[in-house]
Order: sequence, then structure tokens, then C-alpha cells
Amino acid sequence: MKNVNSLPGPDDIYREVLPNGITVLSRSNFNSPSVVVTGFFEAGALFDPDEKLGLAEYTSLALMRGTRSRTFDEIYNALESVGAGLGFNTGVHKSGFHGRSLAEDLHLLLELLCEALTTPVFPKTEMEKLRAQLLTGLAIRAEDTSDMASMVFDNILFKGHPYSRPEDGFPETIREIKRGDLVKFHREHYGPRGMVIAIVGGVKPEDAVKQVKRALGGWQNKHQKNTPALPSLKPLKRTINKHHRIVGKSQSDLIIGTNGPMRRDPEFMSASIGNNILGQFGMMGRIGDVVREKSGLAYYAYSSLSAGLGPGSWEVSAGVNPQNVKKASELILDELKRFIQEGVTADELADTKANFIGRVPLSLESNGGVANALLNIERHQLGLDYYHRYQGLVEEVTADNVLTTARKFIDLDKLVIASAGP
Repeated sequence: MKNVNSLPGPDDIYREVLPNGITVLSRSNFNSPSVVVTGFFEAGALFDPDEKLGLAEYTSLALMRGTRSRTFDEIYNALESVGAGLGFNTGVHKSGFHGRSLAEDLHLLLELLCEALTTPVFPKTEMEKLRAQLLTGLAIRAEDTSDMASMVFDNILFKGHPYSRPEDGFPETIREIKRGDLVKFHREHYGPRGMVIAIVGGVKPEDAVKQVKRALGGWQNKHQKNTPALPSLKPLKRTINKHHRIVGKSQSDLIIGTNGPMRRDPEFMSASIGNNILGQFGMMGRIGDVVREKSGLAYYAYSSLSAGLGPGSWEVSAGVNPQNVKKASELILDELKRFIQEGVTADELADTKANFIGRVPLSLESNGGVANALLNIERHQLGLDYYHRYQGLVEEVTADNVLTTARKFIDLDKLVIASAGP
């Protein structure tokens, strides 16, 4: 692995919490003339009422449609005049932003970020254009076998939990949202408390923090609500199999899975390494080898681990000919059975560890990669020395750890089998 000292660590990550609650993380890279500014804030889809699902996403996408100081066109002209970019997105827990500019234009990027976050005006004509785009996106989603299989899967696995709801809502909930709802959502959930900003690139960390203070240090919101606690998840009692029919499709998408660890759980690393062997490494691991390469039953087949602030999922996904759904399911279940009975081999474990250790420096070659790493450290409280400890964390995982973790989470009698297609 790249010399540990060249990886981000306590010696070169600058962290400061501003008086209004914003946490700023910065690391300089003077080999680059540009800077990346990325971050998150406490205004995710958790706050959406059921009847207006999609409100958090609608709000975040509306921020750059006009502010008190600039119109939609003026915002984008200002960015384009210096070759910069800025955009917003929404997840379940948080909403986020990502911007990039030359280091000398960082002040402009932060100025526009501040305007979008603190003084959006939600112009009515722009809101209706945005609504039309959102509804078009949902119409496309309804015809997408992969998206619909995923929705069916989440609906069953996270039944009665906020994670069962799609962040982009449904056509009927998007139609319910009025401009006043956007204004109210912004007033109640946008504020400095809990916000994290990472700045990486050709700027001194102290200067980066000074510029954030100038732009956002005075931001206050006494109305900002606390994030609600996540309810506990009811575990599956049996295997549930459900198909969502979409007429006229030539492919079916299939997801088989169950709950996985949270990012902070002690089993996360052994689950990650196990998942890589099961359905990621090389030609998509064992799953890809058996279902796609040897049997020719799938266009793609892989496994994935989704681990965040709340209960995660561990799933196997495949795109198959509609006639092969049953056959592909059986092969995947056989492979899961082998995984929890036999575990992983010494060679598989050694190869995957080398892959995990080798790919970290590659993921940190760009300013964006480092900025995302800093956010990851802060979001999950991993410690500023996480990347210095990382190789040790990978190396200490044993084949027994992987097997114990796989058996803890994967129960062949309690799975969700979701599919979508003709």
C-alpha cells in the first residue's frame, strides 16, 4: 500500500467546528489548480410526510432555480464564466452538495453555495418546470425493471420503516407538493447545525476555513428541527417472494437479499470482504462466475452491501431473461448456501485483502476522492487516523470472521426475493 504518511491523516487533515455548528474539514493538494467543495446537511427524506414524499429532494433540486440575489440564469452564468460547477442531491438522512472550481474562484463557489442554501426563493414558474422533470423521472422509473425490483425489495425488507420509502416519492405525492411546502421545508430543516463541509485542493486549509466562515459563518436558523430517531426494524420472519409486472419488457431484474450491518458495526469490514468474494471481485465474484460466466443465465450478476447510519442490506442482483428468473434464483440461493456453509478459501481471502488495500490509494488520487473520504470519516465518526489504520483493519479479518458474519446476517429461510419484468 502507498506509504501510510501520504494518505489523509491527523497530521494533514484540518478540522474546525465553527461557532454556528458547521464542521469544516480541509486538506491541501498544491499539485492541483482546482478545489472540490462537498458536504452534507440535516435535511434528508426522513423529514418527508408520507403524503408529500419527495419533498426533501424537490427542495434541494430547487435551491439553484433562483435566490434573492440571482435568477436561475444568473447563477449558472456565474458558474460557467469560470468553468465551475455546483449541484445538490438528497438521501434518506442528509441532503448534500458537490462543487468544483479553480482554487482562485473558491470564494465565488462558496458565495453561490451560501446563496442557494440560505436565500432560495423557489420561483413559481421554475418550480413547475422542476415538477414536470420530477414526474418524467418517475414515469421512467416505473418502466425500469431494475428500479422497480429495488423498490419492491426495500418495501418488504424495511416494511414499516422510513427506508421502505423512495426518496424521489411517487407521482401522486409530487403533485401534492405546493410552493409553500418547499418554503416551509427550507425554513424548518435548512440550517448550520449538523452541516459538514469538506474542501480539498490547491488552497491552504486555514484559508479554506476562513472563506467558509466569511460565506456561512453568520448563518443561523432558530427554527431548525432535530432529526428524528430511526425506529427499530422488524426482522423478517420468513422468505417473501414478490414479482412486479411491467408489460412488454425483454429483461427481468432480480434481487435476493436480507439485512446487513450498519457502517459502524464491528462486522462491517468482514462483511465487506465477504461480499467482495461473493459477488464483486474479478468478474463479479462467485455469483458472477456461476450465474453469468458458467451458466450464461444473466446479463449481469453481482452482490452488494449497503451500509450507512441505519440498518443496512446485503443483496444479490441479476438481470436475466424473463424465462430464466427461477433458474437464476436457484443458482443464487445455492451459492448463498455454499457461502454460509463453507465460508471463503485462503486464496480468495488473500486476493480480496490485496484488492482492498491496493484500491484505497487509487480512490484518493483525486481531490474529489479525498473530499469524499473526509466526509465518510466525519459521517461515521471513524477517526482522522482511519486511513492510517485501514490496512491493519483489513489484514486482521480472518476466514472465520467472514463465515461468522455471513451466518449472522444471511438466513436462507428469511430472505426477500424481489423481481420486476414481464
